[in-house]
Amino acid sequence: MAHAERLSRLSLIEKALELADAESLESVTVRRLAQELGVTPMALYWHVKNKDQLFVCLADHLLAQVTPEFDPAAPWNERLRVMVEALIRVMRQHRYMPGLFAMVEKQDVSNFNRATDTALDLLSQAGFTLSEGYAISTYLLHGAMALVDNEPGCPGAASAMEAAELRRQKRLTLERLPADEFPRIVEYAREMEAEPDLDAYYAFGLDLLMSGVEAMAAKRTPSSATQNNTR
Repeated sequence: MAHAERLSRLSLIEKALELADAESLESVTVRRLAQELGVTPMALYWHVKNKDQLFVCLADHLLAQVTPEFDPAAPWNERLRVMVEALIRVMRQHRYMPGLFAMVEKQDVSNFNRATDTALDLLSQAGFTLSEGYAISTYLLHGAMALVDNEPGCPGAASAMEAAELRRQKRLTLERLPADEFPRIVEYAREMEAEPDLDAYYAFGLDLLMSGVEAMAAKRTPSSATQNNTR
């Protein structure tokens, strides 16, 4: 356990993330953190005013990974892809992130603002207006959330045998549909029993998100669809 004199905002955030990852975001309370860190609840208030500020700090810490160092010579779409890929990776590691976003004012989260501003700049290089860029940034954020939220497979707590049985039951459910009315669904049912390839799922989803942005950019500014604008 951490001693009070060694307590820092970073150690507090790291313990909160550890607790949220192991249990849930709802488990992260000032009283529980104090207990885990071996300090009094009052000691935490030197670093965060309340639970709301703690959650802002958590979101800020996680989103620091979404705006990495870029090669300034890389095309805008490659840099934007890296950002979306990083966001998906962080959300896969911390499944409660969408819920955390709903609990904080995003404009209070410095790294959210930094990621948004960086995305707006990249999209402006592609020829989009700031309004369009903001809309695209929002679509990409929610698209990334949907990818993680709808990841194929079974709950993480399920054993390999349980997961296989759940997939078999899903296959049987689809195969019971009338084949003359829903031939493609019944045909697809055969694939339900195979263990999902998560790497392929996320690669396809990322391509799907980015290809729409790139296609729109190519229509308005063909030369900037895969290159940086000269400024």
